[in-house]
Amino acid sequence: MNLFDKVSEDIRTAMLARDRVRLEALRGAKKEFLEAKTAKGAGGELTDEKAIQIITKMVKQRKESAKIYTENNRPELAENELAEAAVLEEYLPARLSAEELEAELRKIIAEVGATSMKEMGKVMGVASKALAGRADGREINMKVKELLG
Repeated sequence: MNLFDKVSEDIRTAMLARDRVRLEALRGAKKEFLEAKTAKGAGGELTDEKAIQIITKMVKQRKESAKIYTENNRPELAENELAEAAVLEEYLPARLSAEELEAELRKIIAEVGATSMKEMGKVMGVASKALAGRADGREINMKVKELLG
């Protein structure tokens, strides 16, 4: 079952369970999926890789919103955003630990043949695609700089 179908099925389950937070988060995800499917050049298809990118972006947006709400003394709104982010994170691949990330990046650097910071762009291009959803772009960037530096 692909991610789009899984989210659709889980929307039905959330409706029956009357789980408002889960339902809102999943409806938002399905809306984004449908927009991506019907976007120009998509051909009516949504790959799991693209779906993971969408969910990752949504989680990041929720966390940033929660931070802003907290700064503006609105904890009830921040709590809701964090709850939705937690629901969406269930659909992402398992996050890599620092050690796993370093091991994966060392493999990618060896594959690309990078030896200096000048070749960081090559490494980042491959690493961003290979580790999508499993590691944050900032984490990847910092670790690549550390390994090549």
